[in-house]
Amino acid sequence: MTTALHRARFTDRTAMVTGAGSGIGRAIALALAAEGGHVVAVGRRQELLEETVALIEEAGGKALAVSADVARATDVQAAAAAAVEHFGSLDVAVNNAGVFRGGAPLADLTEEDWHTQLDVNVTGVFLALRAEIQQMRTQPTGGAIVNIASIFGAHARNPGAAAYAATKAAVSALTRGAALDHIGDGIRINAVSPGAVQTPMSLRPGETDADRSARARATLPLGRISTTREVAAAVLYLASDDASSVVGTDLVVDSGATA
Repeated sequence: MTTALHRARFTDRTAMVTGAGSGIGRAIALALAAEGGHVVAVGRRQELLEETVALIEEAGGKALAVSADVARATDVQAAAAAAVEHFGSLDVAVNNAGVFRGGAPLADLTEEDWHTQLDVNVTGVFLALRAEIQQMRTQPTGGAIVNIASIFGAHARNPGAAAYAATKAAVSALTRGAALDHIGDGIRINAVSPGAVQTPMSLRPGETDADRSARARATLPLGRISTTREVAAAVLYLASDDASSVVGTDLVVDSGATA
């Protein structure tokens, strides 16, 4: 009997995850595979993608590594095509790839850092969405897409992160707009907005893991930051049939930071 701890919501479904070489992306890829999904791990560093694939295969799952830069349309289109060629369909997509360039006031941000964040965090999501939707709307079963935004954007701001927040607010808006455009095609599109998560990105300059934990105990209602598995669980909910009537939402996972 299937239980809440041993479910297989993605059996024989193909899921593409961008930024799958580490952190949240790897956790999402592993979680999808653990529930029966065939995972296409997409990212810029092939060696990290191969590590993710190896972890999935060691656990008995199926996965494929595809090197791609999400800011390049041809790369994203090729990744979506590889998913279909290798596994036969593209049923789930998680657009997780993102970068942070900041830590200083906006007036001190370089144009290069601005464009890097815009190219990856916004244009990259747009290009991925377009390629995924174009494939999914040819399938009788449609599909489900989850974009990874952030609480820094539509939900909160932080000093030194104005440009990053602008890009992630754009992801939230893009998610809702695309959701309305394509629910008629049988494609559900939603977003998850994590707060601080146990990845290097949440460490402040010079801060250790222990320092970060102490800061979380003092500032977050939950008293700790989220784990990558907890963010992955939110993504899997939105991508699964459990969320079959959830369209255009932006689910916050932030230990109560914006409560």
